[in-house]
Amino acid sequence: MAVTALAALHRKLFDETDGSKFARLKERLLKKHAADDRLAVLDILTAYARDGQLLHWRTFLMTDIVHLVEGSQHAAFFAWALEQPALAYWGVDGLLKSIGVDAYAPLVALAASGATRLEVRAKAIKSLAVFSRQPFDQDLPSDPGHWKAEQLRLSAVLDWQADGYPDGAGYKAPAKHETLAKPRSRLQVAAAFLERKLALRRQREQDLAQPSNWLTMASAKDMAEIDAQWVLPEIYRHFLQFYSPLRVHVDGKRFPQGLHLYGAAELVKAQHGYAVHAVHHHNIASWQSKLVVIADAGGDPYCVHLEERSIDGDLPVYRARHGAGEWRFELHMDDFIDFLREIAWAA
Repeated sequence: MAVTALAALHRKLFDETDGSKFARLKERLLKKHAADDRLAVLDILTAYARDGQLLHWRTFLMTDIVHLVEGSQHAAFFAWALEQPALAYWGVDGLLKSIGVDAYAPLVALAASGATRLEVRAKAIKSLAVFSRQPFDQDLPSDPGHWKAEQLRLSAVLDWQADGYPDGAGYKAPAKHETLAKPRSRLQVAAAFLERKLALRRQREQDLAQPSNWLTMASAKDMAEIDAQWVLPEIYRHFLQFYSPLRVHVDGKRFPQGLHLYGAAELVKAQHGYAVHAVHHHNIASWQSKLVVIADAGGDPYCVHLEERSIDGDLPVYRARHGAGEWRFELHMDDFIDFLREIAWAA
């Protein structure tokens, strides 16, 4: 009966001309048959990727095919896919998964080919970097589809090939201050809570070539640049020095457009568009000079005042909405520490 049901699904997939109905049929195929008839399902999916009539679905099926493959049985399919412009992007991962280091040579050739689309060349370099633990992707976007031509580190890839494809050392996690593990002060407790919530995000998605959602120790260079610009309130400066946000971005009901909490490495430049003209870099006269933007949510700035404290010594956080014609700041939180907790709950 299972074979008959599978054969019927096979026929329906190839006959279907409606994309939405095809998607439902494909999900039924995977849900009902992938666990027990993996190879048969793969035969159906790879056949459709070669000859199916819904051309965009040929491409969409590639991620399912890559997920299902085990061993080298489908290496020939992925080698063929590399030659198909619409399938090559995910064919890269399929070939690596199928034959491992034996995929290095054809993928280096793909990366070096000027006739190949930029995103496919970038994908080849990114996947080679991940598989070999080499730093070809360091500080580049996690999605190679966003790489620019000048960011392709082809010379490094070719040098690696000439050296015989040695394995690299990979990336170390950003250094964290010890008090995040054993917090005592109110600031330390709030930072540790935020770090725990960010760690859950990192478990879901993390690329150490461009790490995100970390609290890490700021460099002396970054702190010197900040100190040359402002005399920051002590609690905020302490936070930046020891728990500097590294690409911290949270979203959800509290921040539907997403909130970006600035770190020491970006704080000075982050004032551009608010206190500083983004193009000509002169101070904007309408901006309150004592306000420093420490975060933004969809363009709405969150600021601290350089000379203001609340009665009990806490540091208030202010917010203004963009697009109103002028900046009208309102009190958002009485306490910077409460602001950190708000971000943590949203993370």
